[in-house]
Amino acid sequence: MVVLAASIVGKSGKVLVSRQFVDMSRIRIEGLLAAFPKLIGTGKQHTYVETENVRYVYQPIEALYLLLVTNKQSNILEDLETLRLLSKLVPEYSYSLDEEGICKNAFELIFAFDEVISLGHKENVTVAQVKQYCEMESHEEKLHKLVMQSKINETKDVMKRKASEIDKSKIEKNRGDKGGFGPLQSMGSGRIESGFNDLSISSSGTGFGSGSGFGMTTDIDSFSTKSKGRPTSAATAPPKGLGMKLGKSQRTNQFLESLKAEGEVIVEDVQPKVGPSRAAAAPLTDPITLTVEEKLNVTLKRDGGVSNFDVQGTLSLQILNQEDAHIQVQVQTGENQAISFKTHPNMNKDLFANENILGLKDPNRPFPTGQGSEAGVGLLKWRMQSTDESMVPLTINCWPSSSGNETYVSIEYEASSMFELRNVVVSVPLPALREAPTINQIDGEWRYDSRNSILEWSILLIDNSNRSGSMEFVVPQADSSAFFPISVRFMATDTFSDLKVANIIPLKGGNQPKYAQRTQLITENYQVV
Repeated sequence: MVVLAASIVGKSGKVLVSRQFVDMSRIRIEGLLAAFPKLIGTGKQHTYVETENVRYVYQPIEALYLLLVTNKQSNILEDLETLRLLSKLVPEYSYSLDEEGICKNAFELIFAFDEVISLGHKENVTVAQVKQYCEMESHEEKLHKLVMQSKINETKDVMKRKASEIDKSKIEKNRGDKGGFGPLQSMGSGRIESGFNDLSISSSGTGFGSGSGFGMTTDIDSFSTKSKGRPTSAATAPPKGLGMKLGKSQRTNQFLESLKAEGEVIVEDVQPKVGPSRAAAAPLTDPITLTVEEKLNVTLKRDGGVSNFDVQGTLSLQILNQEDAHIQVQVQTGENQAISFKTHPNMNKDLFANENILGLKDPNRPFPTGQGSEAGVGLLKWRMQSTDESMVPLTINCWPSSSGNETYVSIEYEASSMFELRNVVVSVPLPALREAPTINQIDGEWRYDSRNSILEWSILLIDNSNRSGSMEFVVPQADSSAFFPISVRFMATDTFSDLKVANIIPLKGGNQPKYAQRTQLITENYQVV
């Protein structure tokens, strides 16, 4: 006997409570319960209905049905006994046997069902025993909670005490920096290092301050070498000016690494470095910068075809200096007839329509100037919509197939020759897994986000050498719909509009100002559903 699920449904088929006792997907149980009302005939006295795969054993409870979903090999006499026991438990926890009463006491009913059925098999219990088990309080649980709360309170006290000591040491260090002598060694870093050995905290507090009384490093070094007997903290202190230095212990590093392995994003505190960071966006150095950006919104059908294809583009202008603000921009719009352009309301529309020149209606008025991400002004925008699948830069095909207790999933991509795609990431949702999926073959790299149950397939660059690629992985048996929707993100340096800046025209004479053009195509929402 294996009970797949115990449920309470309405006469119309609405599911109020359902408890699954074996591993099955939500879509499968919803499908089984949705089919139940269609199988019940009117005027029949039977209490069970069989289909090709499962058996429904049910009992009416006023306007509702108490339902057991079992496999066909199950002993129907035991199923009826289980059903009778559950029918006695339902009124014990829900005094009003209607939709509102059942939903209000849903969790109590689920806990009671768990006491009656374990892993699909009936437990030898009575109604009184089930009520006693559900109401029973755990002394060990209370004791555990008290111990945990005590540890939390103790940790908070230790943190406050350590923070107070750190503040005191900083004050003493600042006093030492202002005068010729800092805090005494026995009162300074020696006490901090002994108290914070596990936290890997070291101090730069020495027998002298950072140099108002002794301005040269050689004076401090000579003093350190002349000390007799025990070594001072100056022998091991970091270079002056660093102050207190907080480091991570080995246990902390191991904990952070385990979180990273589970897919958690860890933001670490990094000491500021001299000079600009490589990850920072490159600052604008050209007097004039024109940015062409297109955002792609695409929804593809899993069986083929395009549900939505929308491209929205903008041309923005950023000028650093006021003397370069009196200009006009001449552009080339490419040969794509499906794109419709719209100029900014302050632009001269006739000038753009006749000569492809973007200029203000008032030629004496300068463009806004300034730096920063919000200093740019929009000149032109455009939009393109289509249902032509040949316009899609990247198509994804997903083929799940079940074999035994496993599901083999093959995914392939095909890229159009129109673009070179960079930093391509295909995110495939997976059913909840205990371990990462088994990757049989892949073109590129993969990463499993266990917290969100997502498999990320990464390809650094797609060009003429790899216009198609595939990946195959294996997971425990799952419904094919569990692998959708698939999300895709990428960027390209070409656009659908093929818009280019042809010339910058100064309106007040002089040489043509130096300018730069930046072009990018990015995905805003790109999915396979």
